Amino acid sequence: MRILAIDPGTEQSAALVYRDGCMERAGIYPNEELVTRICGGRPEHRCGTHCIVGDVLAIEMIASYGMPVGASVFETCVWIGRFIQEFGGPHEMVYRREVKLHLCDSPRAKDGNVRRALIDRFPATGGGKDPQIGIKKKPGPLYGFHDDMWAALGVAITFAERGEGTT
Repeated sequence: MRILAIDPGTEQSAALVYRDGCMERAGIYPNEELVTRICGGRPEHRCGTHCIVGDVLAIEMIASYGMPVGASVFETCVWIGRFIQEFGGPHEMVYRREVKLHLCDSPRAKDGNVRRALIDRFPATGGGKDPQIGIKKKPGPLYGFHDDMWAALGVAITFAERGEGTT
């Protein structure tokens, strides 16, 4: 099963396709571009080489913790809805807290802890100090990962390993 995982943002979002422990495609895209590239469960989609194809969509969802939020949070929520609608197939919302608990066994984990837990799950086949990431001459399986791509990978792995159904 190909999992299209998205870490949404107000202007750009990280997206990747995760299958059998490997990434088939990963990147950070402007939201307006990403919404046109998503190909999912709708039969009317005619996907070309520019499309990002998944069998199921796993998307990070915003959670309220009782604190006031700004306009950017609501803008991100709008994009979440647009991505789900464009995908048109089975989807699951994954909360950041779930990712932290699944990968680090703590809701207090920071982004650095999550990143390290993700790195430790992959084989050390590249060069450099983090062979899972590697270097240009000897890339590892996570070579090129940066910024919000880590959050999208956390969403994909959490969804894949928790084994729940989709909506």
